[in-house]
Order: sequence, then structure tokens, then C-alpha cells
Amino acid sequence: MKLKGAEILIRMIKSQGVDTIFGYPGGAVIDIYDELNRHEDLNHILVRHEQGAVHAADAYARAKGTVGVALVTSGPGATNTVTGIASAHADSIPLVVFSGQVPTGLIGNDAFQEVDIVGITRPCTKHNYLVKKPEKLACIIKEAFHLARSGRPGPVLVDLPKDIMQAEIEFKEPSEISLKSYKPTYKPNKKQMGKVIELIKQAEKPIIFAGGGVILSKASEQVTRLSRMTNIPVTATLMGRGAFPGTDPLWLGMPGMHGTYRANMSIGHCDLMVAIGVRFDDRVTGRLDTFAQHAKIIQIDIDPTSIHKNVKVDCPIVGDCGYTLDVILDMLEKEPVEEIKKDHTEWLSQITEWKETTPLKYEQGDDVIKPQFVIEKLHQVTEGQAIVTTEVGQNQMWAAQYYHFDHPNHFITSGGLGVMGFGLPAAIGAKAACPDKLVIDIAGDGSIQMNIQELMTAIESKLDVKVVILNNQFLGMVRQWQEFFYEKNYSSTNMDQSPDFVKLAEAYGAKGYRCEDPSKVEATLIEGLDEPGVVIMEFMVAKEESVYPMVPAGGAITEMLLV
Repeated sequence: MKLKGAEILIRMIKSQGVDTIFGYPGGAVIDIYDELNRHEDLNHILVRHEQGAVHAADAYARAKGTVGVALVTSGPGATNTVTGIASAHADSIPLVVFSGQVPTGLIGNDAFQEVDIVGITRPCTKHNYLVKKPEKLACIIKEAFHLARSGRPGPVLVDLPKDIMQAEIEFKEPSEISLKSYKPTYKPNKKQMGKVIELIKQAEKPIIFAGGGVILSKASEQVTRLSRMTNIPVTATLMGRGAFPGTDPLWLGMPGMHGTYRANMSIGHCDLMVAIGVRFDDRVTGRLDTFAQHAKIIQIDIDPTSIHKNVKVDCPIVGDCGYTLDVILDMLEKEPVEEIKKDHTEWLSQITEWKETTPLKYEQGDDVIKPQFVIEKLHQVTEGQAIVTTEVGQNQMWAAQYYHFDHPNHFITSGGLGVMGFGLPAAIGAKAACPDKLVIDIAGDGSIQMNIQELMTAIESKLDVKVVILNNQFLGMVRQWQEFFYEKNYSSTNMDQSPDFVKLAEAYGAKGYRCEDPSKVEATLIEGLDEPGVVIMEFMVAKEESVYPMVPAGGAITEMLLV
């Protein structure tokens, strides 16, 4: 059976279970779009910028637990994806990005809209390909999806020259993927498992430290079982929010630079840390020589290069988080777990004292809306059931602190790269993945403008996302650093001149609300969330409100600025 390259591409994409593609057409991919239009079972969502396509595919992958797919043209279309690819790479999100390329005979000749996107993205992809022969196309696509979803997930780019898409060849279904140099380790070393159990039994002040790897490996249930079985409290990174219920009594809150007092103090005083699917990012650890300095550390990760990378550990375990936790739980069933629980009573009392004496706090008056108040009311109104995406900055931190996530895949944010402009296209991707869920983007007045054109994508695609803008008329996080460390020299962070977001929403065909009165916050949220279609709710919040606690750069996480 002879097929064109574009037909093979679409056939192989569908064979991988893909039902949604985020993209933007151009000359180099016109043959692909010509073929795509013949497949009604493939939903193509037309974005307004290629960066938005990758962020949307990223969130789609997280919300649905699958591989996200983006399709863009050559040259600027390809380079516009780099920020989204780098963000997915930092957060280990499974994506396959297809980029158009000039015909193979023109590669290297500085042809119109030619860039070496394979070279550009080599540092920020798990792997990438330039398809040079049409007979290799089907196998490369199958490999790309295999690499994206297996082991430690990540983005894979496939560069598609135009002549390869036009070539007609005999199609043969590729065989099963077997890459000699790529064999992820899913099952942990059995010898290490006994050591884990002994360390848990001996510990008097243990904590579980969960990261994004728990969510990616679908191991949230096992983490919760381990915590409740042993009475070990849990903290989780920004990417790990939802790995353990945020309303559970054993929840410590998020650790790190803007972590809760009890989470950071627990890390500073614990004698055992069970680190699961974390990479010990600098925003979490603070000064490395003071991080968990009294603790034995168990690190479970499927990526062997993450073990010992930032923090030296006592018990390294290479393996899938879910599979490894299943083994640990089975072994613990044979142990006197009630005795293990009793041994932690004094430790839990200390944590309760930290929580009661130094909670997250703010003061809401009658005149000015505090951003934390908006997030708390949003959690209350939604009963904690919404999928929340965020932009980056103070809005992101307040969302992580004051919205309590009880389920995995419900908090979607750009963690490692910290991309402003992530939240709106991410909300679109999450809504496409979960059309029956309420999806809310929590944004700042600065970052929402980075990709605000994607409002049109949401409206055209009938993806009814809601946007909550915390408008403090500043680039808030940078302003906060300028206040604390640069004597309030607010250089280029004042955002007094911003669009009227209500009118802007209406210009796109969305509904807009503005709230300046603390007494009307809840009513505005209820009305905006109940309104059909795409909605922007703008809250004029305290201009110089800061995120607390805060650990100064280079400081120990137990040395927090609290007010």
C-alpha cells in the first residue's frame, strides 16, 4: 500500500492513541494540514501562537495522563515552540512536537524559513529527530512516542522536511520498538528494599517528600497509603501538588523558598526523608549544606542521573515510583505498623505546634482586596474540585499556598522553567483533555498579557476556561525582591499602564468582571464561574502585598522571612 509521507504521519499519530493536536499551519506543513482535514476523528485546535500550542499540549498531557502533541511550521513556527519545549523538559512532561522543515535538498542553504531546530532544541528535548528518508518516517514517529512516555518522560521533537511529507512510498507497519541504548529501569533493586524498611522502622522523625515524579508515575494513591499506614507526614514540591491530599491532617504544605513554616522546619529537623520522584531543585533545598542535615535520605527515581545529582543520599533506588512503592507497601504489611505509628506521636505533636504557632497568614481588611483572600474564596466556592493552571510569579505561589489540592493532575504550572504566559494556553489544553471539569487559570496582570491572544483559541474551540487575574499593577515577584533586597528601587516593574481587561475580554467575545471591593469577592467568583463561556474575573488587589514565608536566595530553608 503506497502512501504519502503526510498520510503516514497522520496514520502513525492515530495509532498512538492521539485524538487532539494543537497547531498552527504554514507552508512547510501544508501537505500535513491537507491530509489532517480528512480525519474527523482527529481534533485539531488552532492556536494563535506556536508557544501556546506547546503549553496547551503540555497541560493536555498532564490533565489526561497521556502524550501531548503539537504541530507547527518551519522557521519562526519552530523557534516559537522552544520556550514550551524547554518548560516541558524541565518538568518531565511527555510531548511530541512535529515541526515543518524546508525540503531536504535545501537544508543548509539558508532557505526561506529554514532553521536548524534539531540543533536548537537538542539541549531541551529528551531526544529529537530530523527525518531524512521517507521509509524511516513511520518508525521514527513510533520511537518518538515511546521515548516521550517511557522512563522519565519528556518532550521529543520530530523535524519533517516538506519533500518527505510529499513523497509516496510503500507503507509498512513498523515493528515493536527496541532501542539497545535505552532501557529504563522500572523494577528497583530488591536488596535496597530491605534497607528502606529498616530505615522507616528506626526513624523517629520521618517525612515523605513527594515530587512531580509521583504524579507522572500515577503513584499518588501509594504515597497516601504509605503515609497513612505509617503516620509519616508528607510535603510535596510545586510539581508534586496533589500527590497527597492537601486537606489531610498529615499534609505539611509545600516546602522551599515560599514553603510553609512547618514543612521547612520538618525538613530541617527530620531524621529520615523518603524522597519520591523529586530532583531536589534549588528553590526547594535552599543552602545545600543545611538541607535535611540530620536525616538519612532515601531517594526513589526512575532517572539514575537524578540520584546524588544535587543532594547526597543514603539509600538510592532507581525505579518507577509506583512500582517501588507497591513493593515497599507489601513489605510493610508484614511489619508491626501500629508500633511504627506510635513512635511518631511526639514528632507529629511538634509539627502541630509549628502549624498552630506559625501558620500561613494575611490580614484582610475592609478596603483593599488581599490576593490570598481571593484564592481562599476560590477554593471555597469550587470546593477544591477545579483544575487550576497558573501563570508564574506571586499568583503562582499564592495559588500553591492557599488552594488545597486533594487530587493529582489538578494543579498545572510551569515549575522548573517558570514561564510567564503558561497559564492561559495550559488552561485551554486542560479543558480540551477534561471538558467536563471546571478549569481556572490564576494569573497576574503582567503574565496574562504574555499569551492573551489565546483567548480567541478558547472561544473559537468552545473551551470555556475561566481566568482569575490578581491585578496588583506590578510585576509582583520582581517588585518583591526589589523591595526586600534593592531598597525599593522599583526599576521597570510598575504596570500602572495596563489594558482594561473587562473591555479586552469583551473584544474577544468573552465575559469580563472587575472587583475592587473585598465584600464582593465571593459574589464575583460565583457569578463568573457560573457564567457560560470564557470569562475573565479581574480583582484589583493590594499593590505591595508580598509572598510569605520567603527564604532569601542562598539561605537555609529553616531561616524564613515570616512577615
